[in-house]
Amino acid sequence: MTLGSAEPGPLERGTPAVILITGVQAAGKSTVAQLLAERLPHAVHLRGDLFRRMIVSGRHEMTPDAEPAALEQLRLRHRLTASVADEYVRAGFTVVAQDVVLGEELPRLLAAVHSRPVFVVVLAPDVAAIARREEGRPKNAYGPAWSPEDLDRLFRAETPRLGLWLDTTHQTPEETVEEILTRVWTEAGVDPAPEQR
Repeated sequence: MTLGSAEPGPLERGTPAVILITGVQAAGKSTVAQLLAERLPHAVHLRGDLFRRMIVSGRHEMTPDAEPAALEQLRLRHRLTASVADEYVRAGFTVVAQDVVLGEELPRLLAAVHSRPVFVVVLAPDVAAIARREEGRPKNAYGPAWSPEDLDRLFRAETPRLGLWLDTTHQTPEETVEEILTRVWTEAGVDPAPEQR
C-alpha cells in the first residue's frame, strides 16, 4: 500500500464533515485520528476525553456497574463533542473526533451531531493486539474494573454495526489512515436520526 497514491477524495479536497473514530481503549484511536487530521486540509482533531479530564472535582468514572452520575457525565461529554464538532464544521473544518463510544451511546452521540455528512470509523483490532498495545503505552487505560477482554467482548456484542469497521490488528497507523481515506466516503457514512430531547 503506497501512501498518497490514490486520487484525492472529497474529504482530502476540503469538504467539511464529521468523522467519528471509536473503539476500545488502546485500539489506536488517538494516533489514527491525529494522522488522519494531518492528511486533510482545514481539519481538527477533537479528543472527546478532554471534556472528561476538564472536570476537576466531582468526576465519576465509567465502570461495568457505573452509577447514574457516571453515565450522565459520559453523555455530557458526548453532547459536548457533538456541539464542538458542529461549531468547527460551521467554520469550514473537517472534524476528526475520537473517543470510546460503545453500545447504545454510539447512535445517541451521532444523533446529537447536526452537521452533515457524518462518518463513523470503528477501529477493531483483536484483543491480543489491544493487550500488546496497552503494554506499550505510558498510560494505563485498563485496571481492576475493566480488562481488555471484557471491554472488547462488550464492545462487539452491544455496539451497532454503523459505519466502517476495520480490523487493524496487522496494520500500522499509517496503513489504517490510508484505508480510511480510500473507503470512508463510500462506506462509512451514516444518517443519524435527530436526537430525541
